[in-house]
Formats: sequence, C-alpha cells, structure tokens
Amino acid sequence: MNIGIFTDTYSPQISGVATSITIMEEELRKRGHNVYIFTTTDPNADRASEQGRVFRLPSIPFVFFPERRVAIAGMAKFIRLVGELNLDIIHTHTEFSLGLLGKKIAKKYGIPIVHTYHTMYVDYLHYIAKGKILKPNMVKRMTRSFCESYQALIAPTEKVRHHLEDCGIHKLIYTIPTGTNLSSFERVSETKLNEIRASLGISKDDPVILSLGRVAYEKNIDAIIDAFPDVLAEMPNAKLLIVGDGPVRGELEEKAAAMGLERSILFPGAIPWNEIGTYYQLGHVFVSASTTETQGLTYMEAMASTLPVVAKRDESIEDFLIDGKTGLLFDSDDELSNRLIYVLKNPARAKQIAQNGRSEVTRYSADNFGKTIEETYLEIVAMFQTIQKKPIDLKPTLIKSKMASQVFSLTSNSHVRKGRSSRRD
Repeated sequence: MNIGIFTDTYSPQISGVATSITIMEEELRKRGHNVYIFTTTDPNADRASEQGRVFRLPSIPFVFFPERRVAIAGMAKFIRLVGELNLDIIHTHTEFSLGLLGKKIAKKYGIPIVHTYHTMYVDYLHYIAKGKILKPNMVKRMTRSFCESYQALIAPTEKVRHHLEDCGIHKLIYTIPTGTNLSSFERVSETKLNEIRASLGISKDDPVILSLGRVAYEKNIDAIIDAFPDVLAEMPNAKLLIVGDGPVRGELEEKAAAMGLERSILFPGAIPWNEIGTYYQLGHVFVSASTTETQGLTYMEAMASTLPVVAKRDESIEDFLIDGKTGLLFDSDDELSNRLIYVLKNPARAKQIAQNGRSEVTRYSADNFGKTIEETYLEIVAMFQTIQKKPIDLKPTLIKSKMASQVFSLTSNSHVRKGRSSRRD
C-alpha cells in the first residue's frame, strides 16, 4: 500500500505523538508498505536522511504550544505531490494544519482517510487564555465537527474512545494502543550508566526516582516534588530525576531551589530519542502523577525497561497497570510518598512487580502494533471502495483479518458507525 501520514508533530520533536508515528512508520515499512510523512519544517531535522519519504511544509511555532509547529504555506504543492504518489489511504494525526490538509486532499482525490485522536483538549484549556475563552462543551462540539468526516477513527485507549463517544461522535472507532519497541530498552553497559550518573551528580548507591516526559502543568509534576521530602526523610541520598522539557520546567526548578532541594531534584532537560532507554535504566522506580494521558507510552517504556511503575489511577492505564501486580497505583497525591518509599525499601517486591510489568508489556510490542494498523487500513480501504462502488484492487494475500474479508459484502456502513469499536491488542 501507499500510505500518507499527515502530522504537525514528527521527529526530531519529542512527544508521544511523534514516538507513535515513528514506530508506526517503521513497522509498516517492515511489512513492505510505502509510507510518506507530510509534516512541518523543523530546524533540527536531518533533511538528507528524509529524502523521498518525508515532506515538510514551511511552518511557525504554534502560538499556544511554542514547542509545536503549524504549517503556513506550501499547501498547493503538497496537493499536487499527493496526486502523483497514488496514495491508498491517508492517516492524519493532528486536528490542525496538516490534519485539515489531509482531509482536503482525501476529498479531492477520493482517498479513504482515518484519524488518530491523540490529545484530549479538554485537559489543555488552561493554555488558552487560562481557560476563560474555550469551555469543555465548545471543545467537544469542535471535536465532533472535525471527526465526523472520517471513514474511521483510532483511539489509543478506551479512555479516548469513551471521550469521543461523549463528544457525540458515532463513527467506526478502533482502540489501538501504540506499540513499544522492546529492543530499545535492553540493558546497556554499567560503564555507560556510570558516565551519565557522574554527569548528573548521582552516586551508584543513590535511590533514583525517575519522571520522564513533557514537563507541563497537566502532568502534575508538582505532586511528585511535594512528595519527595518525605522520601528524603527516609532515604537522605535519594534523587528525583525529572527528564524532559516543557513550559513549566523553569517554575519547577525554582520550586525545588526554594525548598532547598536543588541538589536532590535534577532537571537534565530533553534527551534525544536514541538515549531515552538508557535514562530509564538510571531509575529505581518510575513515577507519574498525571491523569491526562491518552496513551501511557512512558509507562510502557518504563515497564519494557524492567522498572517498577508508580502511577496515579486512571482509565488510560487500567488495561496494563494492575495495582500490586504490574505496578503500584495511588488515588490521592497524599498517598504518593508512601508508595515511593515502599518500592525503594522493598527491592525484592519491586523486582517482582518490574518483571511482571515487563511480561505484560510484551503484549503491546511494536510488531503487534504494526500488524493491527495494517489490518485496520485494509478494512477501511475495502469498506470505502465497496461503498464508493469502486473495484477492489488490493492483493488477496493482504486481506488478513476476518473483518476485511467480510467487508466486501457491505453495501452501506450505516450499521457499523454508531458504537462500532474493537479491542485491538
């Protein structure tokens, strides 16, 4: 298949969306498909390595999220280019510039189109005039308006699918968790780890609590910092390592300094993707107090690194983080310090939970993710061509799923739109 991915966020940007797309692209290429990425310019992109597979539109930083970008020109050129690539399907990953362009191109050329809804914007209204302009019901109406023109939608978790249904969207919805490339989190040499420890001022004997991801208000990193003094009271040499960057990093650094903890709470900043696996191995426990996740990629990465996870209970992680088995959960921020102390003081129990987590996350491998995405594309293309009364030209050997083989008899998709969802592991 010829597959077009339209996204405002892509490598070298670091985010859950960029990671998801990178893994998807790699897995689809392994399966013999041609994957073309349509995205925004980035001053740090390696254009030479992207030749012929990544096409970038001139862009500027997004006003509300300066670390993200939106396209401002080059639309007509892209429209002509897509006409030459003979795309079989378009997959959008943004509700902004490239997402709108993907929809326009799909309509112009009669290409089936699917959208992954990555971000629950009701959790981010504080970035826009501190939530005084856009209200949750307005965002839900906007979401419904954007999503209704797609052949199908992909939700990374049941939490997102339920949100889309709550927005009043009655479409074919697939729940497809993003896969994890397990090989990226294999153990590295102790020499390498010691080098990084030395650069950060961490002793090999220091218990390390790791937080990794976007350093933003909605991640509730404040709660982790507030819990840390209780940990220090039990383990004075403990370190809190907050890896990543974002709009509140400066505030949190100031808060740590005001608490007199600047030597115990460390902020190394954003880390290149190819080094992320190494930083997970610095930790003795991974922690998150966020309830705004839509994919839980960092949790899975920590589990793939055989690192015990302490997380705030949330629907987005309930399928793979089972309290006391594959992780430790807490409901109130007041419970966090006790959970962290328990993990650090009970290494045998922590090891067992970490091993259980590693076994659990193998269900969410990158290979399974690529297989499921491929089957989903085939189903959508088959349905679209049947409904449009176009000849089916996909190779029979590619029709791998039961749904795809049955879909040729469909004459209308009206009976599969409302409430149609499938668990895809």
